[in-house]
Amino acid sequence: MDVLRPPLIRIGGRVYRKNLIQEQAFPQEEEEEFCAGPGECTDEPCDAFVVEETERGFQCRVEVPSPLYKYIIGKKGETKKRLETETRTSISIPKPGVEGEIVITGQQRSGVVSARTRIDVLLDSFRKKQPFTHFLSFALNQPAIQEKFLQFKEEVLEKCSKDHGVSSSLFQNPAKLHLTLGTLVLLNEQEIQKACDLLQRCKEDFVDQITGGQPLTVEVAGVEYMNDDPAMTDVLYAKVHMKDGSDRLQMVADQLVERFVASGLMLKEWDRVKLHATVMNTLFRKDPTEERNNTMTAKSSFKERESFNGQNILKV
Repeated sequence: MDVLRPPLIRIGGRVYRKNLIQEQAFPQEEEEEFCAGPGECTDEPCDAFVVEETERGFQCRVEVPSPLYKYIIGKKGETKKRLETETRTSISIPKPGVEGEIVITGQQRSGVVSARTRIDVLLDSFRKKQPFTHFLSFALNQPAIQEKFLQFKEEVLEKCSKDHGVSSSLFQNPAKLHLTLGTLVLLNEQEIQKACDLLQRCKEDFVDQITGGQPLTVEVAGVEYMNDDPAMTDVLYAKVHMKDGSDRLQMVADQLVERFVASGLMLKEWDRVKLHATVMNTLFRKDPTEERNNTMTAKSSFKERESFNGQNILKV
């Protein structure tokens, strides 16, 4: 990492620099540090969150999903102790597995602000390392599309089964055909409900206006591969277009992702959503049942992939 151009992290509409850290002797994620000293974040304004004045000083509350508590506690509580010492605050964390708020208290407002800012940066970094739990998508499991997909699968297996890596385990479950817009990390019921509420507001704010309150008629035609070499394919997808030639589907997809990114529920990956429906994926080969029932698998699923030769499939 270039120390003169450190990576930037956006939290609550503000931009923070992620400083270079010294590697620890043990491979514990809990020990990762983002602020070098007690004074580094103390002067930050707290317009992104609320700091309450109490009889004993100041207090700030932050909602944190219980799976992330361990990153604030650290190995043997060392991260929490260091935060408290350097910011002169007290940090109260609910018991493991119990959903609740982390409460930061201190005699100095600047110390509470510093502790909250550092916790936000810490959590943002570790949240990005979590395997995604949900995805935002459009369903493509209508009977007509399922029937055509099964015909495509049958034809591929008939004509290309001898090609390297091609097998029936690569194909998507026809009942789960969809267009993925983006992935999310939702770690408790509150975050899931927040995503549901946001999706409903999106429908009211712009989706109904763009679609006229009517279903969009799309055409699924043609296949394409993700990587550079069709002979070493990992993902084969079907191309999707609006039948009327408009860009309404693209508009809805882009605005949905934009709104979810702005809410902090989704990370921005591309300027525009790539509308595609995965039909074959080498990840399905390892555990077909798991992949078809839950595309949000653990990181281990990405370690072993056997590519397939898709050259002849593209000619089907």
